[in-house]
Amino acid sequence: MLHTPSTFTALMAPQAHPDPLTFLFHGGRLLVREHDLALPDAAALATLALDPAHMQPVGLLGERYCQAGWSEGDAVPPGHAWRGLRSLFGEMDEEWLGVAGRAAQIAEWARTHRYCGACAHPMERLKHERSFKCTHCGHLAYPRISPAMMVLIKKDDKVLLALHHASAAKRFTPLAGFLEAGESIEEAIHREVMEEVGLRVTNLQYFASQSWPFPHSLMIAFTADYAGGEIRVDASELAEARWFGPSDEWPERVPHISVSSVLVDAHRPVGR
Repeated sequence: MLHTPSTFTALMAPQAHPDPLTFLFHGGRLLVREHDLALPDAAALATLALDPAHMQPVGLLGERYCQAGWSEGDAVPPGHAWRGLRSLFGEMDEEWLGVAGRAAQIAEWARTHRYCGACAHPMERLKHERSFKCTHCGHLAYPRISPAMMVLIKKDDKVLLALHHASAAKRFTPLAGFLEAGESIEEAIHREVMEEVGLRVTNLQYFASQSWPFPHSLMIAFTADYAGGEIRVDASELAEARWFGPSDEWPERVPHISVSSVLVDAHRPVGR
C-alpha cells in the first residue's frame, strides 16, 4: 500500500546537500529519467534554470535529503520525461513512490500559496513549521489535506461494491466520499451511503487510513453492516452498485497500492 517508508524523516527547514533527491513537478507530473525512472540529477536540473524559491524541504530518506519543487515550463533535460504518479505504479520502487506522493502535495501547496488568499500580498515560508505566512496581514496557510471516508458494507456473506463515474481505475470499489465542513467521519459515512445507494448501515468499524496524493486526500477506510433499505443508485455519482458474494465473479485483483484494494481483498472469498 502506498505509504511513507519507515526510513523517512520529515524536515521543515531546507538543508544544504550536494546531491539531493529532487522531486520536480509540472502539471501534476513528476520529472524522471526515461530509461530507468530515476530522479533527475543536479546536472540535468541545471539545464532547466529553476528558481531556487520553488524548492521546498520534504525530508530525509535514509541519509538522502529530499526536496520538492515545480517547474513553470514543460521543457525537460535530454533523456527525461514528465510522468503522472499513477503511471508509475508497479514501475517505480514503492518507497520512492510514497515519498513522491508526499512531495507532490508539498510542491502543489507551495505553488498555489505564493500569494495570500486574504490580501494578495507575497507569502514567506516559516522555518519552524510547514506553513506560509503573509508578509502583510499575517494569514497562515498550511498544506491542504482533504479527509475522505471509504466504507465496505457487509450483508451476510456479501459486500457492496460500486462503479464510480469519477474513478480513474474504472473498476468496482467500496463507496467513498469527501467529508463536509462540520462532519465527523461516522456522520459522513451515514450521509454518503444514504445519498449514493439509499441504504442504512450500522456497526461502523475502522479498517485503515492512507494518504492519497490525488491531489491531497486522506482516505479513512471502514467496514459497516447493512441495516436496511434497497439499493437506489445516485446516477450522478455512480454507474452501478451491487452486492458481491461467494458465487459471484469479483473484480480482478490489483496491486495493493491503495487502501481500497487492501480493504476489498481482506473480505474477498477464497478463490475469488
